Amino acid sequence: MTDHDNIVRVGVDLARSVVQVHAVDAAGNVVVARQLQRSALIPWCERLPEGCLVAFEACSAAHHLARQLGAVGLVPRLIAPCFVAPYRMTGATGKNDATDAEAICEAACRPRMRFVSVKTPEQQGWLAIHRLRDGYIKDRTAWMNRARGVLFEFGITLPLAGARFRDALQQAVSARDSGLPGNARPALRRCCVHLDQIQRQVAWCDEQIAKHARSDVNARLAMEVRGVGPLSASALAASLGDLTQFGNGRQFGAWLGLVPRQRSSGGKQRLGRITKRGDAYLRKLLVLGARSALTVAPRHDDADARWAVQVRERIGWPKACVALANRNARTLWRTLARRNPAGSERVDS
Repeated sequence: MTDHDNIVRVGVDLARSVVQVHAVDAAGNVVVARQLQRSALIPWCERLPEGCLVAFEACSAAHHLARQLGAVGLVPRLIAPCFVAPYRMTGATGKNDATDAEAICEAACRPRMRFVSVKTPEQQGWLAIHRLRDGYIKDRTAWMNRARGVLFEFGITLPLAGARFRDALQQAVSARDSGLPGNARPALRRCCVHLDQIQRQVAWCDEQIAKHARSDVNARLAMEVRGVGPLSASALAASLGDLTQFGNGRQFGAWLGLVPRQRSSGGKQRLGRITKRGDAYLRKLLVLGARSALTVAPRHDDADARWAVQVRERIGWPKACVALANRNARTLWRTLARRNPAGSERVDS
């Protein structure tokens, strides 16, 4: 019997070129604690007994590694980094690869630990389109601001609205009496071409995302909620795994970071700003969708619209947007979790 046969749980601290493994037996005794080249991790894990739990933080390439480990008969577990840090015995001042791997191994054995669902390649593919779209929009904003700053040096002011910016920029470059020197005009024409190329990329991403929202069952259900459009619905369908891992809609809202921070003690409740934990992209989409829904709420006469208007009058516009986003998150959990028989009897409280 080799040392690998006694291993029941492994904690892995991932890095770009090297990894640190910390393996223990059923009694919690350390069997292996060593550093490996990243390319040697899978061959090393293939020697582990079938059903062995291998845990690591949810980071870059973690989902790909989890799928590889699952294919060889192991049980991969992804843990959010914020849940690992409390189990580091050396605290914040003793952080290194070895202590991180030990903390991951310890966190993985906790009975109430919450793990990250492993995404499929298709889910990651859709999320890649979302990330690229988000990057194109940031690039477009940067180029617009750059062109606006250049033209302002010559006394030309361009509108802030993106829909009017392109025409105003083209007109300023083409006009003979705009005051632009001859050597600046070709460069600004190239800027116009580059902005057009970015806009075509954004339009292509929007088209693909709309197709995904129409074809995915979860996305179609999500779009039935007011304030959730194709973009939010597609991101939700691509990001979420098994929704039954959340006991109710409140837990789902907390996972998205839409609940207030707490510093309560001695029976006195102290609430602060929202935690902003979880997926920042999903949270942003839900808040933006809630802002749109809050704008049109006075035009509707249903219970949700009346609630939104009352909340806005009571606590103001910004807080009402977040409150409506949290309410929509709970509604989405209730709607999507019911598709799974395991979650059909759960009640949002």
